[in-house]
Amino acid sequence: MPPLLDNKNPGAKSVFVPSALLREARRQKGLATVNVPSVCVLDPDGDIVRWLKSTGQAHIANDWPCYHSELYTFAIGSHVAGIVGCAVGAPFAVLIAEELFACGCELLISVTSAGQITSAGKPPYFVVIDRALRDEGTSYHYTAPSEYSDADPRLIAMAVRALKAKGLNVVTGPSWTTDAPFRETEEAIAAARSHGILAVEMEAAALYAFARAASKKVVCLAHVTNTMAVAGQDFEKGEAEGTIAALRVIEAISGGLSKS
Repeated sequence: MPPLLDNKNPGAKSVFVPSALLREARRQKGLATVNVPSVCVLDPDGDIVRWLKSTGQAHIANDWPCYHSELYTFAIGSHVAGIVGCAVGAPFAVLIAEELFACGCELLISVTSAGQITSAGKPPYFVVIDRALRDEGTSYHYTAPSEYSDADPRLIAMAVRALKAKGLNVVTGPSWTTDAPFRETEEAIAAARSHGILAVEMEAAALYAFARAASKKVVCLAHVTNTMAVAGQDFEKGEAEGTIAALRVIEAISGGLSKS
């Protein structure tokens, strides 16, 4: 077994906890204790945050006690949501997720760009990830070793119903979470494709492992935008760098799940 799996006891209590980090950040920065919105979004690419800022819709949350990121709030549907941009990769995404839930988040939606593995159409399109192949390290700190990290099936079913109710056509299926995107070899891609995996991304397996271990609500979506640049005209996300479509998806899911 690789050293990565040594000394892992997911059921053991951690000495270092997010509430302690946030307490000290507030003390050092002189911040008030203020809850984040109940619905928050991870935007690994940062395109949603940049568009919201450029259109004057994003408002900085000055009391967000994180050493590594900025939290913005924005109106979506009938409520206000929080959003953190550029939280790319499993370790960073889960660090931010831990802090958001420690600050009052009740539902976290991650929308990340992804490469196409098994075609479900012509990019760009969205995949609601129902399970993720664990090809990263973070998830093994939260749940015992297994091939996949599974989403809460009830949550995924509710998300899909909410999207369909808004007339949004998305695909549901598995992804491959890697922490080495530039090591997506032909062999690895073929192996993933043989298991029916739809897309490759960098956060879902770890976020779902955290969600299961901590009993938190997390929904991960892959915005399939590319075929790993093996052809020209790749990475096209759509209107406003895909933000308009992404916000429709986020609004549908947040509206359908925030009261569940």
